[in-house]
Amino acid sequence: MRSYLLLLAIGLLWGSQFIFMHQAVTELPPILVAAGRALCGTITLGLLCWFLKLRSEHTPWRTYMLIALLDATIPFIMVAWGQQYVDSAIAAVVMGCIPFVTILMAPMLISGERITKGGLLSVLLGFVGVVVLFWPKLSQGMNAGLLGSLAILFGASCFAIGLLMIKRFAKDHPVVVARNILLSSAVQLLLAAPFVTDLASLAMPSEKTVGAVVTLGIFCTGLVYYLYMALIQKAGPTFASFSNYLVPLFGVLLGALFLGEQVQQTTGVALALILGSVAMNQWAQQRRARQESLCQAS
Repeated sequence: MRSYLLLLAIGLLWGSQFIFMHQAVTELPPILVAAGRALCGTITLGLLCWFLKLRSEHTPWRTYMLIALLDATIPFIMVAWGQQYVDSAIAAVVMGCIPFVTILMAPMLISGERITKGGLLSVLLGFVGVVVLFWPKLSQGMNAGLLGSLAILFGASCFAIGLLMIKRFAKDHPVVVARNILLSSAVQLLLAAPFVTDLASLAMPSEKTVGAVVTLGIFCTGLVYYLYMALIQKAGPTFASFSNYLVPLFGVLLGALFLGEQVQQTTGVALALILGSVAMNQWAQQRRARQESLCQAS
């Protein structure tokens, strides 16, 4: 039950980011929004580490820099670039490939992990749920934009590999892991910003935009990354990756509630499929654990 609650909280927080992102990108380029939220998230988790008296002890910074590059920096840049040419519905479906990549790459990076029929079926069911969620828009025959879709897919694949590297290499407390990843990503994004955008031509953002970036950093980056690290350590990267099926669902529902966007009739069906995929994955993991216990007992 704790794993399910963490999963729902992550989906809700990451799903709500679209409301604040909508305001932030109207005045700031995507890479500065990403850098700002990573920096605010780092400060939030840094204060929490100071309060709890936590520090890095087991994982070198070069490992955090590599994980941050895959888990945050490249996805931030690739998804932001790809969404210039791809509709949000297409982007959400492509991002739904993260659990596929996670479950396929897990045996290569994590000892003891293997691909099971139940795991593959649960991932497929969740992906179908995402497609059903956005089917009214997808069926209108929009231009997907090949390069944009490939950029988003590349970013999603890097994110999935980063998840697995966290499970294998990051041995610190979840709060420390999340802080160090966001700090590394903030440094990388700030260094890359002058090469991808003209900083001299930018105007001073409004208080509303600054507030949106700060909110993104505290709640939709700092807090959610801590919950994500905790879920990975508790239930594994494959189960944690299912939050990527809940994010677009919560994004649609919150968009309808706060931005007046229309909710399609397929939303209820998508919700049932997505939650069913999470339940199937958890059932498959529990069944595998029972079988391994029986084998060890015999």
